[in-house]
Amino acid sequence: MSIKVKRSTVVYGLATVATGILTGCATTKAGNCKKGECCNCEKEMVKLNKNDYYKGGKADLAAIKQAYFDMFEHFNYPVPDILKTDDFWVCDFNQGDIMALGMGGIFWINEHGEYKSTGSGTYKGQYKDNQFGYLLHDIYLLPGQTLPEHSHIGGPEGYPPKMESWQVRYGQVDFFGEYQHGDEVLISEWPKEKRPWGYGEDWFHSKYISRRDAKTNQMYSLKDPESWHGQVAGPDGAIVVEVATYHNHVRFSKPGMEFNNTGH
Repeated sequence: MSIKVKRSTVVYGLATVATGILTGCATTKAGNCKKGECCNCEKEMVKLNKNDYYKGGKADLAAIKQAYFDMFEHFNYPVPDILKTDDFWVCDFNQGDIMALGMGGIFWINEHGEYKSTGSGTYKGQYKDNQFGYLLHDIYLLPGQTLPEHSHIGGPEGYPPKMESWQVRYGQVDFFGEYQHGDEVLISEWPKEKRPWGYGEDWFHSKYISRRDAKTNQMYSLKDPESWHGQVAGPDGAIVVEVATYHNHVRFSKPGMEFNNTGH
């Protein structure tokens, strides 16, 4: 699956969804909602069955996207027109179980280059030969869905490993990773039904986990370059804003896993 980031996406996307990103929930048919809580809770989330999202062994991308749109409605999340285009992508990582493992998302921008050649190309300051890169990305996770364990590595272009931070704007997320650097606890002490997909397998590296939600609005950051990490959504799903350095090379801990959809 190839994802192309359009420059026009950035201007349109930031202008259109700024209110949703910065303020979260506003009001609903039922009246005012509390910050960080689902804003359309009078409408129950539909029980999701993976068999509804695969046809003949192939992921039904339209049906999967509709599951995310249903979640957006549940959160009263403002949906810009661009999320109704191919710039909004979904992925089951070729595992055939989108309800348990997968994600949706959009890259608002993933910019990189050299200072001397960007824009008008006239910059001749002391950093002219240096490279820069930055990313703004929305992550969408269905209820209980795991974004699989992965890590970011530097590549032949000379850009260093991606470093990133996340802010949960709607819902709840459990962030897991290899190392403890704050309020993380051992995954082994976490309730079994809430542990990340793959935990306990020989290829799984992460040991620690920490919870964030939209109500407390506390950031979570990747502190260790090239370390393994991932996310698990709470019972209502989650909408997460990611800010990061340039997104280049990614690898998955599970052998054979790739950024693609089953049957595509």
